[in-house]
Amino acid sequence: MTPLHLALALLVTGIWGTNFVVIKYGLSEFPPLLFATLRFAASAFPWIFFIKRPALPWRVLITFGCLLGAGQFGLLFLAMRNDVPPGLASLLMQTQVFFTIIISAIFLGERVVLTQIVALLLAFVGIGLIGWRTLTSTDTTVTTKGFLLTLGAAFSWALSNQVVKRAGRVDMLGFMVWGSLFASIALLALSLLTENWVTVPTMLWHTHLAAWVAVAWQAIGNTLIGFGIWNWLIGRYPAATVTPMALLVPVFGMSASSVLLHEPLPLWKLITAGLVFAGLTLNFLAVRSKTHRRS
Repeated sequence: MTPLHLALALLVTGIWGTNFVVIKYGLSEFPPLLFATLRFAASAFPWIFFIKRPALPWRVLITFGCLLGAGQFGLLFLAMRNDVPPGLASLLMQTQVFFTIIISAIFLGERVVLTQIVALLLAFVGIGLIGWRTLTSTDTTVTTKGFLLTLGAAFSWALSNQVVKRAGRVDMLGFMVWGSLFASIALLALSLLTENWVTVPTMLWHTHLAAWVAVAWQAIGNTLIGFGIWNWLIGRYPAATVTPMALLVPVFGMSASSVLLHEPLPLWKLITAGLVFAGLTLNFLAVRSKTHRRS
């Protein structure tokens, strides 16, 4: 990546990392699926009346919206409500990097070198340690349910990356706005089916301003700006070049959660984070080596 594009990727990781704290604030007042619905509704409206729909089939936008909305953020918000703390969630979500690389290798024919395989193994050891700790510990801040829901959210993110990759070089702001429309529809349907809508009108009326600010930041900062830039980069570089940058998200996520929410950082969390970051470094070096060989 060029220095400017690298800076943009770092900006996105900073937005996404600190956003886990914002999510926690929003979940303190909204049910998870309703919160996700509001986030994507605010990402779609009123923007769809001013931003042209990308020249893509409807099925592409619908698929992307469902994967991003109901898959990635629906599952993530459900996990973060009571079953996984923000800092650890920010780390687990980055398994999307490795899901994306594997899927790209299988379905898009992107070559994976030995160094990347070692990088994947290091990261999976780190994630495996988190799973082992979750299953064997009496620590109730993270549960097996939260662990699995967050991995499911990461896998949905990886699948949405494939949709973006196949879409190619399109207007990514329009892509996010119109994709958010279908994300909000899917999430609203799930919310109506599973959450207590009898109390929703009263709850919305009495919601504090900070929660609405959380919705606005989710919509504009995280979705339109963050994913707009990210998907723009995904459309221009191999998945193995862009997606590893997301492994920096836990640096921001765990730091912000520790400072603002006083989330503890015991040794086991630092060890697992170190393994994942080691995987990032190896993968980054492997991508650079492949790029130099091609040139």
